[in-house]
This record gives sequence, structure tokens and C-alpha cells, in this order.
Amino acid sequence: MAESSATYDVVVAGAGVGGLAAAHALGARGLRVLLLEKQRQPVAIAKGEVLQPSSIRILREWGVLPELRDRGAVQLDRLVIREADGREVMVFDYAALAGQGHHLLSHDYSEILGVLADGLADEVEWRRGALVKDLSRDASGRTDGVVVGEGDRTYEVRAPLVVAADGLSSRLRKLAGITTDPVEYAHRLASFELSGGPELPSEVSAYLTDRGLRLLYPLPGNRIRLYVQVGADELRGIKKDELTAWCDGLAADAPSLRPLLDSLRASLDTRQLLKLWRFTASRMSVPGLAMVGESAHAVHPMAAQGMNTAIADAHALAGLVGDGPLQKSAVDAALASYQKERAGWVRHIDRMSHDATRMITDTSWAGKVIGRRMLRHTSRNSRLRYVATYNMAGLGIRPFTVLDRMHQLGLPDPRAGRTPAWA
Repeated sequence: MAESSATYDVVVAGAGVGGLAAAHALGARGLRVLLLEKQRQPVAIAKGEVLQPSSIRILREWGVLPELRDRGAVQLDRLVIREADGREVMVFDYAALAGQGHHLLSHDYSEILGVLADGLADEVEWRRGALVKDLSRDASGRTDGVVVGEGDRTYEVRAPLVVAADGLSSRLRKLAGITTDPVEYAHRLASFELSGGPELPSEVSAYLTDRGLRLLYPLPGNRIRLYVQVGADELRGIKKDELTAWCDGLAADAPSLRPLLDSLRASLDTRQLLKLWRFTASRMSVPGLAMVGESAHAVHPMAAQGMNTAIADAHALAGLVGDGPLQKSAVDAALASYQKERAGWVRHIDRMSHDATRMITDTSWAGKVIGRRMLRHTSRNSRLRYVATYNMAGLGIRPFTVLDRMHQLGLPDPRAGRTPAWA
């Protein structure tokens, strides 16, 4: 039997970036928020380290950006797609976008979580080691709280709004009857954290090789994040001496990575192997419950959109819910607006990320030829390059048309030298 219930305005399940962002934004509106996290200690993982201009704008609005900079966040001005020998194929130049100060920031995922946690309002209560086991419902069947397991206790918490931020395998998503159709990418990303390597330019660099993507960017403290596209079983059971030989193969694939080789060999124990998923949930909300972050959507990390979309989810939700005290009818009206506002955006991010991923990671002969052709023609076309950078920055939705796709394949574009009129 569950113990008697306590009451809050909002219960947030999950304290990853989506959950912490939601708790931060909702608590700042004066709402009583209970943040529940099943892990007693955070788990270190190589993900969510690059903030797009859209997220930087939100963090500035929330007042946490100065703290992130004080903790050493690294400013990155460009995302550059390169040949294996270092030649530029496509440049996403954020400074070229209309407005001032557009750039990326990189930092450890734990530090980004840390600045959000340190900025939580007094109205936010955080319980670690607390697992959400079930949803509570009122007489009409509407979600109005959660059942929590904490140690040997089971208790109910009532709230007009429940936020599901419990990750890819979201229990709350399933309990709410919201469906997904996840697709696993055939490849993996092997992540390494390099120390003491050469100083890198202020950019994210993605190298195209015959065996797939090699992506790297600087982190604070003269560290480097390196992602290597690998086959699903490529590193399974590999021994340390074999892994050293494998490193030599990376330098052979991409000569531009040779200066990193000694640092990579010394950093092999930092290796993490990431499975990669793509999905969007059938809904972003139902009465009484909203989903944010990876509970609702997952994309390939190549385009650096996952964490940024989660932050945007939280920002949008808080803006629509408004101030307290919350009433069920007002919450459900806000959730209907949230569904309408975010569903289209999430589909756009999914398509954009997947298209970019295919151009970069497809190792088939046809895939490599078509991908590089599209990248080069996009790079030579000022209008298409601007649209691609704008979309990547998360500043709005400007999807490519069928005609744009034809221009990417080489059809002459009379507007190629122009900045888009809407810009």
C-alpha cells in the first residue's frame, strides 16, 4: 500500500538535462516542484556537451549562462565538415547568421547539469534514489500524480502537472499509453576523452572517411572529445594491444588525426560505446502529463540536437503553463498548446538530424558519392548554406524544399548568391 500523498504543483521524473531544465524553468515561475531521480549519483556519460545558439539564448534568459562560462565553457564558432586529409567540404559559420553573438559552447555534460542544478529555485525539492513506479489518476482517468518507490517506502505524490523526463526507455511514457517506433542505427559511436593533445581550432570538426565519421571538438582544460563511427561489433571483445593497432588504423583513415594519436593511445580507458536511436513519440503530452527530452524524442548526436531540443522543450512548457497555483483545466489547455507547438518542431529536428547523419555516416559507395555531392553543392550555395546553418542553430524551422534538394544535387540555383529574404 502506498503511504498518504503529498501535493505539489509539478512532479518532474528524471534529473537529466530535460528534467533539470524543466524543474529550473517551472520553479522560476514560483511553482512548487518535486524533482525525482532514481539514481543516487549521476552517471558519467559522453553526451550532451555542445550547446547550440538557441540553447545559449535560453540559458542567458534563465541567468545561468555566466556561471557556465565561469566554469570554463569553450566557445566554438563553426561546424566544419572535412575530407579525411583536412580539406573543407562544408562550413556552418554561426557568426554569419543575422543577429549578434551566434556561436556554440562546449562543456562536460555534468557541468551543464551542474549549472542548472545550482540555479534551481527554493520552490524545487530534489529527491535522489526515488523511482517513479506508476502514475496516479483521478476519477476521470486524468494523470494527477505519481507513485514513488524510495528505499523500502512507497508513497503517492499529487500534482496537476507531471513531467516525464525519464529518458529513452521512459516508464512514464509507457504508463501514459504514448507509443514510439524506435529505429536503431546500424553503427555505433565510440567516444574518447583525450588529454594533453594539440590545441584545436574553435570549431567542431567532422571528418569524412571511407569507414565513416570521425568527429572532434575541444573541451575545457585542454581536453578533446573524439567520436569514431564503428560497426556494431567492431570493438566487441577487443584486447588492449588490438585496440592500439585499431588506433593506428584511425590515423591511416584520416591523416589529419595523426597529431592526436599519442593522446588517443593514452586515453583508451576513457572509451564509451554508444548505441544510437532515432524516434519521435506519438504525442508530446496527454492531460496531466508532458514529456520533455529523450522521453519524447531521440536523434543521432552528429547534429548536436538532442540536449538542445530538451532545453527548448522545457522552456516552451514553462512559458505555456504560466504561474501558480496550477489548476487542472488550465494545465490541460497549456498541454494542448504544448503538443501543438512542439510536435512540429520535434519532427523537423528529427528529419534534419537524420538527413545530416545520412550524408556524413553512410559508408556505401552510393551513399558516399551522393552525400559528398550534396555537401559540396550546399557549401557553394550561399542561400542553402545559410538555411542549413540557421536550422542547425535551432533558431527556427526552415526545411529544405524538394527544389532545394535538387539544387543540393547540382541543379543550377538562380538564387544561390543571395541571403534568404526572411533572414
